[in-house]
Amino acid sequence: MLPRKAPPQAKNGKWIMADGIMKKNAESSGWPAWIGFVASRYIRRKGGRSSASSVLPVLGIATGVLALTVIIAVINGFQLGFIETILEVSSYHIRIDRFPAGRTDVLERLEKLEGVLSASPFREVKGMLKRSVEGRTGRPELAVLRALPADFLSRDRGLAGKIEIERGEADIAGERTILLGTEAAVRAGIRVGDRVEFISIANILPGVEGEGGGTLFTVAGLFRTGFYEYDTGWAFVNIDAATKYADAATFTVGIKLSNRWKLDEALGRIKRLISEECLASGVGVGTPGGLQVSTWRDYNKAFFGALRTEKLMMFVLVGLIFVVVALNIFQGQRRIVLEKRDEIGILRSVGASELDMRCVFALNGVMIGLAGALGGMIPALLIATHIRQFFTLIEAAVNFVLGLAALAGGGRHEGAFSVFSPTVFYIKEIPSRIIPGEVVLIFLFGFLSASLAAWLASGKVSAIKPAEALRNEQ
Repeated sequence: MLPRKAPPQAKNGKWIMADGIMKKNAESSGWPAWIGFVASRYIRRKGGRSSASSVLPVLGIATGVLALTVIIAVINGFQLGFIETILEVSSYHIRIDRFPAGRTDVLERLEKLEGVLSASPFREVKGMLKRSVEGRTGRPELAVLRALPADFLSRDRGLAGKIEIERGEADIAGERTILLGTEAAVRAGIRVGDRVEFISIANILPGVEGEGGGTLFTVAGLFRTGFYEYDTGWAFVNIDAATKYADAATFTVGIKLSNRWKLDEALGRIKRLISEECLASGVGVGTPGGLQVSTWRDYNKAFFGALRTEKLMMFVLVGLIFVVVALNIFQGQRRIVLEKRDEIGILRSVGASELDMRCVFALNGVMIGLAGALGGMIPALLIATHIRQFFTLIEAAVNFVLGLAALAGGGRHEGAFSVFSPTVFYIKEIPSRIIPGEVVLIFLFGFLSASLAAWLASGKVSAIKPAEALRNEQ
């Protein structure tokens, strides 16, 4: 009689054949290889046909990831564009008011501080601008006159990057030259070379120049920032031209930082410097009549807070897609558990634990979540980085369909469809800005929603008893 062969052992060392039954090797540990095999089989039906319970969640997650990534990228483009324009053109990162005009030595030391990119002196006056040609004046328009040094573009690279000179030159070296916003010029019918009169609201002097005590300026150039408020109501002149309307002994210093988020560190260094200098000159910081230091968080808090809330609400609303998909996956996985009762009973009878079976369905959800998140993120990044071409393609497709509909109706399609029409939106092109941290967060939302739903649905496995499943099978 031939000796009985020893029972074969699985290659992975985790399962062994004993007495004709697969049993788990007590000495082995780790992830059983069969779990991935069974999970992949459960995603497909018999005959290789894709299961709707797997395909639809994948499409749902992909749609949610795609929509949320593209929408957030466009929102970031608009919001960051506005925020950066405000900080670079108007408010700066840190402002020091009532700075002594004679202390240029302190100004130079401010520019050399660690983390400071530039420190630009300026004066700001509110008043009215009107066209003045051949003794005739036009309709006055409210305006903010920002008086800067003649070398303001070379001194402040951030401001130079946000101002586009559309006509003329950025020349305010002369005390009677002015840069005007393009929209303000269009509304007042002003061209390069025309003369305009500025009248201060706070300090109208008796007739010195022009009518009503105003100051006459020659338009040297027209600029555009992309921010409607600045293009319609702002003008730049030489800093010495504003002494007629502002205190000549002081000005405001606008400071730009290399990293505006590291505000506290730079603010501490700036305050220490000006405190030392101001104490020597008898001027206190933060006292009535002394220097006043403020940051962009102080004077733009309400506006930036509104933008943050808008973005958060959009994130939540579009993110509801993941909730709907997660519920779909939860119900689908529970249905699969019930459909596979017999198979679960057989696997449990040969040694599979309850945790192993839960891992099968959880891995099923992980596969669905990974496929959906990757399937949505890849095209989303392509669209977000080529947003202009994407909307151009959409507009061309819509106009083509409208043209066919008009021809079928015997008419003619007039006017082109535009997603962001320049007549409605004050933009030249659609901005898009991708923030890596948000991309990772959106990917994890899509991936984890499917995985968590599948894991919760797999809890139904504990209600299946191997003996009952096998008895029903017989």
